[in-house]
Amino acid sequence: MPLKLHDTLTREKRLFEPALADRVSMYVCGPTVYNHAHIGNARPAVVFDVLFRLLQRLYPDRQVTYARNITDVDDKINQKAADEGVEIGVITERYTEIYHRDLDALGCLRPTVEPRATQHMVEMVGLIEQILADGTAYVAEGEVLFDVARFDSGTGRYGALSNRSLDDMIAGARVEVAGNKENAADFVLWKPSKPGEPSWAGPRDPTTGEPMPGRPGWHIECSAMAEKVLGLPFDIHGGGLDLIFPHHTNEIAQSCAAHGLAANTDYARFWMHNGFLTMDAEKMSKSLGNVSLITELLERQPGEVLRLALLSAHYRGPLDWTDQLVDQARKNLDRLYGALRRAADAGGIADSEAPAAMVEALSDDLNTPAALAVLFEAAGAVERALNDSEPTTAAARAGELRAAGRLIGLLQQDPNVWFEGGADDALKAQVEALLEARAAARATRDWPAADRIRDELSALNVVVMDGPNGATWRRG
Repeated sequence: MPLKLHDTLTREKRLFEPALADRVSMYVCGPTVYNHAHIGNARPAVVFDVLFRLLQRLYPDRQVTYARNITDVDDKINQKAADEGVEIGVITERYTEIYHRDLDALGCLRPTVEPRATQHMVEMVGLIEQILADGTAYVAEGEVLFDVARFDSGTGRYGALSNRSLDDMIAGARVEVAGNKENAADFVLWKPSKPGEPSWAGPRDPTTGEPMPGRPGWHIECSAMAEKVLGLPFDIHGGGLDLIFPHHTNEIAQSCAAHGLAANTDYARFWMHNGFLTMDAEKMSKSLGNVSLITELLERQPGEVLRLALLSAHYRGPLDWTDQLVDQARKNLDRLYGALRRAADAGGIADSEAPAAMVEALSDDLNTPAALAVLFEAAGAVERALNDSEPTTAAARAGELRAAGRLIGLLQQDPNVWFEGGADDALKAQVEALLEARAAARATRDWPAADRIRDELSALNVVVMDGPNGATWRRG
């Protein structure tokens, strides 16, 4: 089935075909590990996890290599380490572990490779020296700066990804121009470290021939890591909309300059960007203080609920994060898992392939709303088969439902485990006994007793769901 992806560079949906016959390659910008990630940070991780799963499904005969980096050298990391009086490695290891744990809970597969900035200094320095040799960078006051005007040279190439001219970007800049820059848009490739900050032997000064100790700028990190682990050009580069400019724009410029690449697509062939997560229509941001941390959300809801909420809108559009969104995701999963549980009780769940409609929906630029509609149609087919007393058909449809869910990282738990929510044997026995007592009270129309029992269940954080076949329950 043909895969079509919206390419930010060309601003159109294009037919995707890998550059190489034996592999598919994708690079996604990962976290800067200095603090807990918020749910907005999780959106690209979940979106590109779905794409990773889809690529594996569509290209089973090729190696699908998914690289997502860890930025473990940064001003914010340095400040956090200084505040706590520890080495930066203490900070980066702590928050990398938390990030992994959070994304595991959201059902994200680990990337094929996870390069770290501190492990690729040699590659960064090599790239910078190539850019200096090309004449597209210069040294000023101990910094190596990229010469944007020289790279652009009136071609408009620098602003192609953001669809803005260099003059427009300079006019729209809201930062004071550093005195050592030749042009306002020039950006740092390498800079001196401050006292007490980590430092590495840097590129050689073209004048003295001596290495300039310091640390890299942010943009060169991804250029070096992507090239090292994937080679050039690689197939897909992903990230959030906020990375289009300056980060991804600068990645293209410095990599093309370093290697004399004639076209922007000689670096990455497709560019994909997910939309912002908002709260009350305002972008979620640590600087604004309107963030919901993944770790804290996981204390209140299963990760699968958060994942479904993140996939409820098309990845390129905005998504407003609300309690209502999360509550609806929980109800939707209860419905889907309910169909699986009833099929399992009636005769089992067959091993099946995902419906073609599911693959078709995701192959249309990751249309997850359409994919979720396929899930609900499959759940409906399960229910219809059960109502018609056709357990074999129900098992087949349930297998399709589970296989469809696997493509987007949902519905892989045992249905009973989903509803029990980690309840131990003692609690399960207590709940079942209370449900039996409630059913007996309702049978004799002792409504006050039934209500009291329901209150007891609520106190145990148990939600009772009455249906045509009796009451079921789940942890709240």
